[in-house]
Amino acid sequence: MNVLMINGSPRINGNTTIALEEMRKAFDEEGVNTEIIQVGNKDVRGCIACGRCAELGKCVFDDIVNELAPKFEKADGLVIASPVYFASANATLIAVLDRLFYSTHFDKTMKVGASVVCARRGGCSATFDELNKYFTITNMPIASSQYWNSIHGRAQGEASRDEEGKQTMRVLARNMAFLMKSIALGKEQFGLPKTEEHAWTHFIR
Repeated sequence: MNVLMINGSPRINGNTTIALEEMRKAFDEEGVNTEIIQVGNKDVRGCIACGRCAELGKCVFDDIVNELAPKFEKADGLVIASPVYFASANATLIAVLDRLFYSTHFDKTMKVGASVVCARRGGCSATFDELNKYFTITNMPIASSQYWNSIHGRAQGEASRDEEGKQTMRVLARNMAFLMKSIALGKEQFGLPKTEEHAWTHFIR
């Protein structure tokens, strides 16, 4: 089992990192391989809807997004984590995710997704919902925990004192590991769900 963990914080070793490292400990205990990649400190532009990815098989902007693509394809699960800015995720992370999900054409069905958010106080649930939408549009089941996947802290390192938040991260990782392993067994016995040709409608009469 392999999990790709994308850190959307621009701050190296900040509170978002604390959350992901807490998950990594639990993943290690479950025998799940992890890789954490920091994207929040990268110079990333947003999608321009040029459509070139359909021709190239990758994004026309050759940056961290194209580096993440093969790692995402190989992974059994994806964790995306972000600090909260105005009840929303870091803008750089959103630019990465928009382009990563749109430009990659491999089947994401039954890869397990989990989002993690970090805030001083409010805005966590809105950001949590925002990030989960990348999973629910691509047939990716979402791993849950004992609470919404949030951890709290403002100053660097404060999240290490959020015992409930850290526990939530550990439970999330264990649940995610169980779900990935269960899906792998299900694939062996039953295969993936039946697919249909996508019916594209644009609401134009």
